[in-house]
Amino acid sequence: MIMDIVENAPNYLSLHKGFAKAIEFLLRPDLPELPVARYEIAGDRVYAMVSKDFGTTRESGQLETHEKYIDIQLILAGTDDMGWMPKSRCQKPAGAYDAEADLQFFADTPEAWLAIKNGIFVIFFPDDAHMPMISSGQIHKVVVKIAVEQP
Repeated sequence: MIMDIVENAPNYLSLHKGFAKAIEFLLRPDLPELPVARYEIAGDRVYAMVSKDFGTTRESGQLETHEKYIDIQLILAGTDDMGWMPKSRCQKPAGAYDAEADLQFFADTPEAWLAIKNGIFVIFFPDDAHMPMISSGQIHKVVVKIAVEQP
């Protein structure tokens, strides 16, 4: 997991070949004005989802993991109190891995909480279990999905 301010996003270009297109999208000056929708960046290899949703409580949230995609989550407005723990320490699966959705939930309690605010992004790799959308208010965010395996 990596957490930083969006201005520092170019520092992470060398971590994965799909990050260049993802970070270019995240640095768009019109990003806060984009409508809620899915945005194709490089087909299914890199795409973004802009959302404005109300958060939930820590008690009703669940940790999630992905195997095929890396998440870059950037908060545009509001605060997302994200939970985190290493996937290797998750002991309570809340269902099987859904390959089509690239998603598995866990009922474990996060080991750390991060208050992610406007202009801060978090990168979650497949070995990071994370619990996003924890808030008493609305969260405006963009999630860029980068396929782990790139051609």
